[in-house]
Amino acid sequence: MKNSLNILFLCGWYPSRVLPTNGDFVQRHAEAIASKHNVTLIHVITDNKINKTEKTFQTINNVNTHIIYIPKTKNLFLKFLIFLNTYITTIKTIKNIDVVHLNITYPVGLIALYVKYFIKIPYIITEHWSGYQFPNNKSIGLFEKKISKIIVKKASFVCPVAKYLEKAMICFGLKGNYYPIPNVVDTDIFNISNNNSKNFTITHVSGMDNDIKNIEGILSVISKLQSKIPNLEFNLIGSNSDKYTNLIEKLKIENINIIGQILNTEVSNYLKKSNLFILFSNYENLPCVILEAFSCGIPVIATNVGGINEYFPANFGKLISIKNEEQLYQETLNLYLKKYTIASKEEIHNYAVKNFSKEHICNEYTKIYFKTKVSF
Repeated sequence: MKNSLNILFLCGWYPSRVLPTNGDFVQRHAEAIASKHNVTLIHVITDNKINKTEKTFQTINNVNTHIIYIPKTKNLFLKFLIFLNTYITTIKTIKNIDVVHLNITYPVGLIALYVKYFIKIPYIITEHWSGYQFPNNKSIGLFEKKISKIIVKKASFVCPVAKYLEKAMICFGLKGNYYPIPNVVDTDIFNISNNNSKNFTITHVSGMDNDIKNIEGILSVISKLQSKIPNLEFNLIGSNSDKYTNLIEKLKIENINIIGQILNTEVSNYLKKSNLFILFSNYENLPCVILEAFSCGIPVIATNVGGINEYFPANFGKLISIKNEEQLYQETLNLYLKKYTIASKEEIHNYAVKNFSKEHICNEYTKIYFKTKVSF
């Protein structure tokens, strides 16, 4: 059997000119797998600024990438037909597909079902969506739930990024052949360096959605830490981070860097120079940014939500309770005062390489690709 396969990624989320960072974790999976296999990717998205369908194609980091932009329509049935036709006609131009790799079960899983039964190509699923977690899953409609059940059941493998997400999907009624595989980190970009800064630097990176990430809680704690950590520096990194400027001024936070959306290489540079990464989320699955911090050898303080604790060795930082600002404050201070032992940068980085590197994740998917192809 040949060592490399032809993999077709069907993506409900993917970076585009409409949403530049949406599904960047899917892109990382695709690029990791493209290090060994031939990967072609299709993503269809509505663009309110165009009047007719616009097809684009680029080979990006070895991924043959079809991003197709569809004009906006208020007719949902027409939108469904346009998306369906766009995916199918594009798929028919691609030769020699061995396995379809579906990313995000619904609604693009309908295309995967079509391909399985009409073109005779099996599919696997990678799932990232926190919407299956309770109580978020209460908003999922009956039709979507029924279709999702079929999509998951008919997949050769279902690969949530955490065991916690697997449990949430099963509890929701999605029965399938589960094989969790975590998110991927470019451990060559996110690596260790000596931090010679005189400041104690804390970094937070996210999409800045306060309902999810509790940015206001983080800023409240940072404002209180200023009097206890005289050399404190804080990096707030992410799109729309400047929307918290008024709150920052109100809390009188002084040594803070408000940084917008930046490239991964730049994120890496900030993490390498940090003493601590914090994530105060209300819910998560397995955030890439924690894994990236580990890859830079940086300890983490994070809320114990989703699948975070599945990949969080005890001496890599601390897990705390949701919305517990006092605990975030105290554990950050404890780490600054060196009241507990943290693993070396090398140990933390090597853990990331072993569990989240491109090579490791590609090998994990390669196993199930071949099992899928042989058993179909």
